Amino acid sequence: MTSNATVAVRTQEEQTAPSKWRAAARQFGVVWSNTKARIGIIILAVFVVVAIAAPLLAPYGASQNGFARSADATWAHWMGTTAAGEDVLSQIIYGARISVLVGAVAGLLSTLVAVAIGLSWGYVRGWIAEVIGFIVNLFLVIPGLPLMIVIAAYLQNGGIAVIIAVIVVTGWAWGARVLRSQTQSLRGRDFVTAAQFSGDGATRIVFREILPNMTSLIVGSFFGAATSAILAEAGLEFLGLGDSSIVSWGTILYWAQNSNALLTGQWILLFAPGLCIALLAMSLTLINFGVDAVSNPRLREGARPRKEKTA
Repeated sequence: MTSNATVAVRTQEEQTAPSKWRAAARQFGVVWSNTKARIGIIILAVFVVVAIAAPLLAPYGASQNGFARSADATWAHWMGTTAAGEDVLSQIIYGARISVLVGAVAGLLSTLVAVAIGLSWGYVRGWIAEVIGFIVNLFLVIPGLPLMIVIAAYLQNGGIAVIIAVIVVTGWAWGARVLRSQTQSLRGRDFVTAAQFSGDGATRIVFREILPNMTSLIVGSFFGAATSAILAEAGLEFLGLGDSSIVSWGTILYWAQNSNALLTGQWILLFAPGLCIALLAMSLTLINFGVDAVSNPRLREGARPRKEKTA
């Protein structure tokens, strides 16, 4: 009997696993069918490939500075050189690593914090909900950019980990508030009531019953948090509050400002990293259009609205 039960459980797991993969593939197909999301995925894929294969794509090292200073574009240096004698194209390619890393890690951590706090805040009641609400509203009231500047100024030159920590601390509150409102709407559904009557605990109900019904909202929250993280990292590095020794698009802008790149005619030092930051942030925003279409079929391209019945 035990062996038969074990075989039945394995068979059920084998049948469930492919269905999850099929559901994920179906949702990706919905995202890919959206023209804006498709463009965003292609742009994001290009930046990810460039970040991973930077040593193979860059003609020189990121900090290699044995070239002529502030040189114009040539066949040897397609975008010229910096005031320190570094190849601009190589720095742009290596700078993609920091932006992609910060966007992925800070976006993921901010989303995890927002999910944990937002779902707990939306499900529990009483004084615990009041305390969580006070903390969230406190972070919402405090302006994010000045708070980031103050924290980064006190923890200056702490490396990229400090930048990620500052972004996570200041960037989770909006996502938590959105997830809290959705959790409150799901808390009164029949499947949640059935789980409560069956004796399931609050933790199991929140993460096993409510959480799977918020996948698209959480994914959208991740892309929004990643976009904010990329822009925040570039802004902090540009203000000189990060680690100026690393090579990122923000530090390229910082050193270009210090060397008066516009006055010397090296506009490429400002235009190239600024364009890359804008394209990377735009790609995540475009993907969000496809993610919204997963949760709202009315937003899918090609979907026809129902014809209203007329008398």
